[in-house]
This record gives sequence, C-alpha cells and structure tokens, in this order.
Amino acid sequence: MLAVRPKEIASMLTRDRVRLDADIYRPDAKGEFPVLLMRQLAGRAIASTVVYAHPSWYAAHGYIVVIQDVRGRGTSEGEFKLFIHEIEDGEDTVNWAANLPGSTGQVGMYGFSYHGLTQLYAAVTHPPALETICPAMIGYNLYTDWVYEGGAFCLQTNLSWAIQLAAETARLQGDVAAHYTLYAAAKDMPLYDQVPSLNECLRKFAPNAFYHEWLEHSKPDEYWEQISPKRHLQEVDLPMFHIGGWFDTYLRGTLNLYKDMLVRSGERQQLVVGPWAHLPWCRKVGAVDYGPEAISPIDRMQLRWFDQFLKGKDTGLLYEQPVYLFEMGSNRWRKFDSWPSPIQIPYFLSSTGIASMREDSGTLVTESIQNQSRSLASVKVPPKLQNSFDVLVHDPWQPVPALGGHAAVPAGPFERSHIDCRSDVLTYTTEQLAVDLHLAGDVAVEIWCSADTPSHDLCAVLSEVRADGSVYNLTQGYVNVDSSQHQPLRVSLQATCVRIVKGNALRLSLSAACFPAYPMNPATGSPLGSTRLMDAQIVTLTVNSGGDYPSQVLLPVVSPS
Repeated sequence: MLAVRPKEIASMLTRDRVRLDADIYRPDAKGEFPVLLMRQLAGRAIASTVVYAHPSWYAAHGYIVVIQDVRGRGTSEGEFKLFIHEIEDGEDTVNWAANLPGSTGQVGMYGFSYHGLTQLYAAVTHPPALETICPAMIGYNLYTDWVYEGGAFCLQTNLSWAIQLAAETARLQGDVAAHYTLYAAAKDMPLYDQVPSLNECLRKFAPNAFYHEWLEHSKPDEYWEQISPKRHLQEVDLPMFHIGGWFDTYLRGTLNLYKDMLVRSGERQQLVVGPWAHLPWCRKVGAVDYGPEAISPIDRMQLRWFDQFLKGKDTGLLYEQPVYLFEMGSNRWRKFDSWPSPIQIPYFLSSTGIASMREDSGTLVTESIQNQSRSLASVKVPPKLQNSFDVLVHDPWQPVPALGGHAAVPAGPFERSHIDCRSDVLTYTTEQLAVDLHLAGDVAVEIWCSADTPSHDLCAVLSEVRADGSVYNLTQGYVNVDSSQHQPLRVSLQATCVRIVKGNALRLSLSAACFPAYPMNPATGSPLGSTRLMDAQIVTLTVNSGGDYPSQVLLPVVSPS
C-alpha cells in the first residue's frame, strides 16, 4: 500500500456557476492515477464509511479519490432539489475530476443509495472520462423500486428519510427550532397524524419537501418518468458492478437495472447480493448471524473491479462467473453465470377453513421433491384439492405490525411466531422437508381473495419454520388492491437465495396490513392521504384455495451445487 497525502479541499463550478466542494485523497507517490468519485448527500466527511472503507484506503491502493457534496448539501452552494440537478452536475463533476492534476483522465464512480443514483445520472450524457460505475442499493424506476411497492407507499422508509433530509436542511439554514423538532421526530417517528401519511411535522417545517409530491403522485405517471434513471439510461452502455442485499428495501431497483443492462449491454455486468439490509453490511442482520463469510467483501471486490477497468490489469475477473449470491442457511457464497431463472415450483394453499386460528391448520402442498440433483422439470400439480376458504378481519385499531423484512426499520430476519398466531393472520405451512431445499431467484404468490370494502392491502410473508418451532421471515411482498381487480392477485416477493434444511418447513403468512412499513389502507378507495384516520374501515378478507381457486406460492428451486 502507498502512503497517502493529507486530505485536500477543492471546489469546482457547474455550468450555471454554482460552487461544489469536495475532499480529495491522493497517493503520496509520483505518477498519474485514475480517479474514484463519490457524490455525497449526507456530508462528504462521512464518505459512506458506514458500508465502505475510508477513501484513504482506496487512495493507498493507487487512486485519486474525490468525495463531493452534491448541490445544496454539506458546504456546496445552491439549492438542493432531489434528483433534479444530478445529470448536469454529475457530467460537470466527472469532466472536472478527469482533469485534476495527477489524473490519468479515467474516472470510476462508487456509492450506495442516493450516491448510487448519482452514478446513474452522471452516466446519462456519456461523459468520455467515465469508464465504469458501481451502483449499490439503488432505485431504477423510482415509483416501483424506491417510493412505492405494489402500489403501496413505503411509509416508514420514505418518512424517515424525508425527516432526516429536512433536519439537515434546517441545520444548514441555522433554524434551531426546526432542526430540534425534526431531529426528535426522526428518533420517535410520528406515525399517527389525523390524515395518515400526511405528516404534520413535515408540513410545518418542510412544506416544500419532496415527500408531499410523492404522496400526490400515488400512481405511475409522467412525474416518475421524468425523474427516474430508467428513462434516461436506455443508451448507456458501461461495465457496471451491481451491489444489493436480500433485506435491502431497494433490491428491486438493483435487480431491475442489472437485468435491463444484461439484455442490452455489451459490457461486463457483475452482480453481488449479500445477506444485508440497507446498512450496515455485516454478518449479523436482524436477529440472525450469517457467519464470517457474510462480512462485506465489497471494498476488495470494488478495488479489483477498478483495477480491471481503470488500470487495465488482468485481474482474472473476466474469466469468472459474474453473479455472486449469498445463500442464507448454508451461509456461503454461490456463483452463477447469470441471474437464476429456475423452474418455479408451485406450492398450493389448502385449508380446513380456520387458518387464522391455529398455526398448523393451513397447509402448503406440492408434489414431493426428490433428491435435488435430479431434474425438477417433472414436478406436477398435486392431486385436486377441495375448494376451501379462510377469513381474516383487519381492524385499523390494531393492525398487524411490521417486523423486519426489507421494508421495516429495523430490517432483516426476526422470530415472528407471535405474529403468526394472531387471528388476523392466515398461515399455511408445509410438512417438514424430507430433503434440503435450495431457493434462488424471484418469488411470487398468486392468491384468490376478495374483500367487503372498495380497497384493501395484502401482505405475504414467506418464513422458515425451524425444528424447534421458531419462525424466521425469509422474504415478503405487499400490494395495494382495488377490490374490483381481476383474480388471482399476484404479489411479487423480494428475491432471495436460501437453503431450508431437512426437518424444517416453509410457511406463508397472509395479512391485510404491515404497519408502519406501509400505511394502513383506510379501505375507502379514496386517494392516498385523503381519508381521516377516524374514517378507516374494518376489512373482512376472504382467501380461497383448492381446486377451482389454486392459490399458490411459486418458489425458485435450484440444485444444491
């Protein structure tokens, strides 16, 4: 490793003469070096060290590292407007960084969350110096991947982020009262306003916050098209290192970008998905310790990636399989040639009609799966099941609480048997597995259901039932439903990669709420943010299963090797 010079502070001017400030870390050595650029929302001194090595570590490996405050954040001038200036400012910054003293003229970018998005926006105009990017945990279509899921507003993550950014704005403006109020709200989330989702704290202290626009645009429309990276990236073709986490709220965006680039790109697309939430990236997530292999390898993998594409070193990377997925349960990394697209094995819901009263009364049934080293293509629909139905009643006074998964705070796997025994949760459980079951890829459920209200929500959680009776969530999905929609309802769950060991079982849990990860649906059919809390209705939801109503879970079963 090289010695590193003391940090420099440097500034540049955008095309509209706004000053942007940056910290620069350089190797203390002669010669020219490629530039690594991160454009920061949270203050450049942090440099996303919650998930990455400090910039000086990358500098010690022969890179000039630039950590810049985006417009209107940190000490950079201008007004911060979410997403709006990042294409032009990103292009200007890449061109400036490429011409820094001691630069080879080659630039790579890295960063996660909003800092991942700034990479995508910077790539839109094809700046010649930008050779590669490493977007981690990002939104691609901002409506479906970032703000809404299945048409439901991602309340807890959106509100907490909006309050955090509003508090930082108040701090930069020197507004003591606003900063204190917003800071306190961030530590004790205000979730019970008179009109759900219309946060009074934000309305008072941040009336122009993006949060209000997000509520107003509750359906996919031109607003989302204009600001989403997906619309602007169709002509971009760069080698990309995509990074995600099985419990990250933005995994949908990471995978959608990867899959899109894989189809239309001629460049290397590498994907890594670990067992992580949005942050930090460590071995323990939620209540589960995934072992030493789960400790983030991202810094060393990124360094190797940049050596390949910015320094022209033959690292051997191009000869390896490009998809690295952490298999939970076996707690090891698995490599694939591309995103797994296995045959989806159906597990059909079957019930005695009281799946909400006893944990073992609803079942998941499939043709028995033999040794997984054999072909899975011969799995058939099980013998005809009798028609049956289950009923749950959702009470807005005591909604089913969110626990872990990808949408709640904190995220991750947690023991949830106390939730599954509620009367407003329907559970369907397989028999104990006779062999290990390996899943990798996209998971979905198709549910035949109806409600007695104009609208309702449906939450589907897939869990592992362990031999000792404990229940840990693996993946989940959520959808906002117009009750006139055609049946069956299809709910996309978060993708996963997991081994369920012999003797354990799988369970599907269904409910009409997952609060506060998503707001309670008042069931009136009115637009989001237009119904008072006191007007929320009780929902009676009927789930059908059996021969004429083949409600099912579709599982991506793969071989164990």
